[in-house]
Amino acid sequence: MLVKVYGSAVFGVEATTITVEVNVDTGIGYHLVGLPDIAVKESSFRIAAALKNVGYSLPGKKITVNMAPADLRKEGSAYDLTFAMGILMASGQIKATNIGDYIIMGELSLDGSLQPIKGALPIAIKAKEEGFKGFILPKQNVKEAAIVSGLEVYGIENIDEIIRFFDKGEALDRTEIDTRKEFYQELENPEHDFADVKGQESIKRCMEIAAAGGHNIILIGPPGAGKTMLAKRLPSILPPMTLHEALETTKIHSVVGRVKENVGLMAHRPFRSPHHTISDVALVGGGAYPQPGEISLSHNGVLFLDELPEFKRSVLEVMRQPLEDREVTISRAKFTVTYPSSFMLVASMNPSPSGYFNDPGSPATSSPAEMQRYLSRISGPLLDRIDIHIEVTPVPFEKLSDERRGESSLEIRKRVIAARQRQTERFADNDKVHYNAQMNVKQIREHCALDADSMNLLKVAMERLNLSARAYDRILKVSRTIADLEDSEKIKGAHISEAIQYRSLDREGWLG
Repeated sequence: MLVKVYGSAVFGVEATTITVEVNVDTGIGYHLVGLPDIAVKESSFRIAAALKNVGYSLPGKKITVNMAPADLRKEGSAYDLTFAMGILMASGQIKATNIGDYIIMGELSLDGSLQPIKGALPIAIKAKEEGFKGFILPKQNVKEAAIVSGLEVYGIENIDEIIRFFDKGEALDRTEIDTRKEFYQELENPEHDFADVKGQESIKRCMEIAAAGGHNIILIGPPGAGKTMLAKRLPSILPPMTLHEALETTKIHSVVGRVKENVGLMAHRPFRSPHHTISDVALVGGGAYPQPGEISLSHNGVLFLDELPEFKRSVLEVMRQPLEDREVTISRAKFTVTYPSSFMLVASMNPSPSGYFNDPGSPATSSPAEMQRYLSRISGPLLDRIDIHIEVTPVPFEKLSDERRGESSLEIRKRVIAARQRQTERFADNDKVHYNAQMNVKQIREHCALDADSMNLLKVAMERLNLSARAYDRILKVSRTIADLEDSEKIKGAHISEAIQYRSLDREGWLG
């Protein structure tokens, strides 16, 4: 007897429906075809034990399972439940006339219980697109899939539940969530808050400017100055994600199985902080079976590179194109996959290998040659894409012991949202530019016009501080954002002078 059951494969961040054909015939053996990987091939052992433990059995006949389309590689253990249902029907152990209306996915444990799967959200989106009635999957992933309206989503804990649902007509608990309500409920509770940061008012101001204009930022300071603490709080002052952005972000995290259990839509912007030993592939994505990398996992959020000069140069160089294009394309001989990667880069570094710079009381100091070698690990083209450089100094005891709470993230966020709104109106006619950091030279000339006094101030500053040519456009972009935060139509001298302070690494002789 031949039976067709439906599953799904995730390729890139999109799903493809897989038709699982199961044929039980006279003879003996278990044949699995359709380009399965080892995890898929091992399913027969899990299925045999799981069925036996819930009162059914793997028939002692010739079982042929085909996964169509046969030329698309299938991977992972999420097809166990699909195969098991097909085998039970093909061998006549159960009847299920309407099984073709559902996508069925799940990894089986030997006792018949189900383990979570990856990519539940892209699969649910595809199931709805192709007109399936419902999606049956492990309970741990059910909230993720229930984001998709217009699709019946059932979460189960044991294979016995789905057998009784099809064979005996016993009802399953349908999961429905109000996506908008859940999404907006989460928005007002950031995990990390700027109110927890003592002192560092100038750096908080810098972070506010970076968030308002979408500028990449690098923090330079000794260990313990609070660089990581400040970076972790940046997502809390970025404008809240739109529903579209939240869906896009959740989709990427779903593909790699990083959505937390019993969480539907991701409401908070992601914050990723890879270790400096990371490889190029882990950062940008790829591999034998392509997976999104850290830059895609931080899409619509923040990528924090702590101790930037410690990263391998080749790793930093592969980021240049995604920083510019806001997407990364992985090309192999047989396929090409594109992952979105629109993120804010926040980097931090010590000013010298020892971590202490021009500090006579420090435990260790570095020679100018060592410092030059250390700083030269960061390439010019990468530094070119970082708009704001700020020096972070340690917080004095008086500030640390102060009991007063600082300004909260929600208060700062209101000003950031207002500034972003002005930018949205300014770039309404341009699909590729949404905030100041994305402006090209032509747009800088158009939107960052200076009066004679401001131009003269910038000229004097560039000559006196020996600022390099690359600093010129960056200063104009940042001063445009500062003006937006103050609701000023024109860039004034005060905006220029503040922006000039944020170019530490461009000053010749910065090493003292």
